[in-house]
Amino acid sequence: MPDWIARANIEYFKKLLETETDPERRRVIERELAEEERKLAALLKKQDVKKEG
Repeated sequence: MPDWIARANIEYFKKLLETETDPERRRVIERELAEEERKLAALLKKQDVKKEG
């Protein structure tokens, strides 16, 4: 997955959290946000390794 997709998903989930008040839905969104942040971190690490050679 390209890193721009992960970044877009992160922004989307953050935007949802701005207005969501239901505790269960917030937990789901927060879990999804954390997963996308992990994916982005892994992608960036992979890109750094490729750059280093």
